[in-house]
Amino acid sequence: MNTDTDTSATAGTRTGTSGTSGTSGTSGTRTGTSGTSGTRTGTSGTSGTSGTSGTRTGTSGTSGTSGTSATTAAGLPALPATPAARAALDLVLREETPAVAHHSIRSAVFARLLADHRGAEAGRDYDPELLFLACALHDIGLTVRGDGEQRFEVDGADAAAEFLTGQGFAAPQVDAVWQAIALHSSPGIAERSGTLCAFVRLGVGLDFGHGADFIPDATGAALHAAYPRLSMATSLVDAIVGQAQRRPGKAPRYSIAGELLRERSEPPHRTALEVQTEAARWGN
Repeated sequence: MNTDTDTSATAGTRTGTSGTSGTSGTSGTRTGTSGTSGTRTGTSGTSGTSGTSGTRTGTSGTSGTSGTSATTAAGLPALPATPAARAALDLVLREETPAVAHHSIRSAVFARLLADHRGAEAGRDYDPELLFLACALHDIGLTVRGDGEQRFEVDGADAAAEFLTGQGFAAPQVDAVWQAIALHSSPGIAERSGTLCAFVRLGVGLDFGHGADFIPDATGAALHAAYPRLSMATSLVDAIVGQAQRRPGKAPRYSIAGELLRERSEPPHRTALEVQTEAARWGN
């Protein structure tokens, strides 16, 4: 999910004493393949941020760009047809609630539409398969499978890293997706952490109606006909607050989970996210 997005933000890079370009993965480490520690080490910060410099090995053996150039009859970008993309789609539809799953898939489509709108070229400026995977899995932390002890964004990033590792992705690609998911609710940080992080955050924000003026009405209607909204914002808040009530440590003060829990706990027991989404272009 995403609560505050500016689609004018550029996919900038961060430089400084760490000497890295476009990665914020230097503050901590993710250990092992399960990613349960909530920290990152190893190859993070070496792949760039678009995730295109790494290669994938393992059972799928694809380059991560197949199945992404086609469009549907309604003019929507076709979802990637790679084995990993299909497995991720199956996982999301099986594990997430319908409202959250539809939000995740729409976010991936919106991210591709934004990339096209900005003139970004798939395979050159970003890896379209990694973009789909990061968007599709960005709320996997709100499932039983992904519900750990960390903030839902970090739990989701860990669960996605475990999934991608099992699909045979190389460590730099896994780390790029981990970072994009972990930062997707961090305004002003994700947008400056490289192309993948920026497009994931902005694609998620577009599903809340932020900066969606460039999308034709017919395109939006076709996407929502395929993946109805189903009171998306309310379903997301229910899931986040439910986790926070069971494990208060998942909702530190000033985090999105902490703020949503606070708003739901006070009259009128309705969050600003729900109100703002209802008033935005797509509604709730």
